[in-house]
Amino acid sequence: MTQRTFTSYEEFWPYYVAMHSRAATRWIHLTGTLTGLALSTYGLVSGRRRLLAALPVIGYGTAWPAHFLVEGNNPATFGHPAWSLRGDARMIRMMLAGRDRELAEIAAAWLAEHS
Repeated sequence: MTQRTFTSYEEFWPYYVAMHSRAATRWIHLTGTLTGLALSTYGLVSGRRRLLAALPVIGYGTAWPAHFLVEGNNPATFGHPAWSLRGDARMIRMMLAGRDRELAEIAAAWLAEHS
């Protein structure tokens, strides 16, 4: 899928979700992000500053391969880094709130409209 241009985050959001259309991709993102966040927080609290790098290293280190291996697409981060970070946080909040099915529906609707 080619890189797209968006004029707002709200226009970008359904595309972002569509790039995470498979539940496995979303759950890999969630696991990597929360693991990285936990280790970074531990590093901050314990004074082990090098663990602060865990969030981007583990977060992206697990998320990006999921795009290539599970989704068969490129991470939206490559073209839209700030909106992707915002989208990842929103997606994870929705998943933690038990709204993963809603994400799947957003993805399916966007893909049906843009295939």
